[in-house]
Amino acid sequence: MRVGWPAPPRAAAIVGWGIVNRYSSDVLAKGWQRANKPTATPTPVSTDLVLEEPTSGFVGAVVGWENGVVILEDRRGKRRSFPFGPNFWLDGQPIDLTGPTRSGPTARDTAQEYNRTHTASGSRVGPAEKAKVALPSRIYVEGRHDAELVEKVWGADLRHVGVVVEYLGGIDDLPAIVAEFAPVQGRRLGVLVDHLVPGTKESRIVSQVSGDYVFVTGHEFIDIWEAVKPERLGLTVWPRIPRGTDWKHGICAALGWPHATQADIATAWKTILGRVRGWQDLDPHLLTEVERLIDFVSADHIDRES
Repeated sequence: MRVGWPAPPRAAAIVGWGIVNRYSSDVLAKGWQRANKPTATPTPVSTDLVLEEPTSGFVGAVVGWENGVVILEDRRGKRRSFPFGPNFWLDGQPIDLTGPTRSGPTARDTAQEYNRTHTASGSRVGPAEKAKVALPSRIYVEGRHDAELVEKVWGADLRHVGVVVEYLGGIDDLPAIVAEFAPVQGRRLGVLVDHLVPGTKESRIVSQVSGDYVFVTGHEFIDIWEAVKPERLGLTVWPRIPRGTDWKHGICAALGWPHATQADIATAWKTILGRVRGWQDLDPHLLTEVERLIDFVSADHIDRES
């Protein structure tokens, strides 16, 4: 006679025999998708929250909200907007972000607060400082317009580190200018060049300059005007100017602006510069190169700040 456990009568009775029944519930029943998922807790938006948006991985503090959209700012000062809803994590738990229990800052309030706490370059504003003696190091740019744009966006940062920006009026004599400056440790030289593109006159001139305490970089634009995002002037792209036409005059003509005299060109630049609010209105490549220059020329003086 064969001895063994009697077979359980039916799958439905397996539980009674002490065996786990994986099919004790209907996997196709309504709500099965949410069966083992944590519930998102309704949470009113407020400025004391630090949230993660898991789809993008963005983590930031709530700095404002408006019309069902929350604005988050990460530790680097970068901002992103997301719609309210069950799309966030707070302290490792899912939440359903809802409207505030009381009115919060609007997008305009947030922008005004940002302008109070950040410089035009995006750096955080520190406590008031006494005027500093300028460092021996310098940043040279090609022209007056370059210098005015750098001052408008990075002026506060430059004053903080004590770096002066000067304009050259062109780079044809750049090797001689660098030799005369004689860069050494503690007296560095950074140069920003327009239209620094391989195969151009500018690239050939720059190739003649070298040294541990000189750093020459640039941007691809024919003129610094073009580093301003065209959207700030209501354009999709900057107009293309035919070869042989003075670029600034050609731009003014294409935009229907007066351009017969140098005063007209100066007025055009004043209009363009007036549309620049800060770093967000400039081409990202220019931002990167100017900040590299500031870091380079101030590198020997960082300890002085501590």
